[in-house]
Amino acid sequence: MNRVRIAIVGCGYVADFYLATLPNHPFLQLTGVYDRDLRRQREFTGYHQVDGYGSLPELLADPAVELVVNLTNPSSHAEVTRLALLADKHVYVEKPLAMTLPEARALVELAARRGLLLGSAPCNLLGETAQTLWRALREGVIGTPRLAYAELDAGPIPRLPFETWVSASGAPWPYLDEFRTGCVIEHAGYYLTWLTAFFGPAVEVTAYAAAVVPNPYLEGAAPDFATACLRFGGGVVARVTGGIIAPGDHSLRIVGDEGVLTVTDCGDYESPVILTRAAGEAPVPLVRSRGPLHGYDDVHRMDFARGAADLARAATGETPSHLPVEHALHVLELTLTMAEATGGTVMRPSTTFAPFPPMPWAGE
Repeated sequence: MNRVRIAIVGCGYVADFYLATLPNHPFLQLTGVYDRDLRRQREFTGYHQVDGYGSLPELLADPAVELVVNLTNPSSHAEVTRLALLADKHVYVEKPLAMTLPEARALVELAARRGLLLGSAPCNLLGETAQTLWRALREGVIGTPRLAYAELDAGPIPRLPFETWVSASGAPWPYLDEFRTGCVIEHAGYYLTWLTAFFGPAVEVTAYAAAVVPNPYLEGAAPDFATACLRFGGGVVARVTGGIIAPGDHSLRIVGDEGVLTVTDCGDYESPVILTRAAGEAPVPLVRSRGPLHGYDDVHRMDFARGAADLARAATGETPSHLPVEHALHVLELTLTMAEATGGTVMRPSTTFAPFPPMPWAGE
């Protein structure tokens, strides 16, 4: 396919993961990067040997740039995305799409008015594990699915040496920003994206969130624990739980009338999908759908650049988007509901989305 020229805004911690996996998608041509912290930008461009822009207006005015990858801090996502859309660039933005639902809706409407594509992380739905699991559900290997348990505990972050964590190019893990944004907004999308793709839009959410452990680094930090029960239109009920206090657990179980499907880690594109038919029966790993497996960064087994690559293919008309923005908007509404559920809440989502296809290599 024809090359698509991209530019990256934001050279912080996550940007190294995108650069590490960018070679998996050789049709993406990086024109340059920009960060408002010019020292950080120089460290990043020097490490990766890429070009830098002098300012955000310079980047957005570059006619060579077709797609902007927005990797700024969450509080800047909406404004940088808005400016890029107004400059007639397609945009792929790290999660969350925006920090409020009205901001996100406005971005979706702006992109539609200008005939541009807008997409949002996480892109782990495009990974081999998610696509294998989705194929198994379509093929009915566990009969009618009834119940899902999704775990998103990141580990006991407050007791870990997070002040020392740095990316490959030397960017520190932005722990103050992470605590302000909160673990729900940072992590819940990894499984909310899967569950809604598999079972359709959620029709009811019952959620609860709390700050369980005092945070000495930040007064008024976001909740460090949240859980939600979601009911889907087809009758499936799912429970999603996550936080930064309990031991790490990124597993998923989907229970059907004729068996159980289990995944160990939603952040590992090659995590096996295990089928158990009945109690006492030996578990069976399913044959994995195979996508463009190449290499990952030095921390995750996840191709961070795959979402931007998928949006770029859709922009050229080669394939439809496999991460449509209406789906991302629905996931954001569910995420914000969980994040804001201190004291508990029950709600019916106002957003929805149309069914969309799996990756072509995962089969219909």
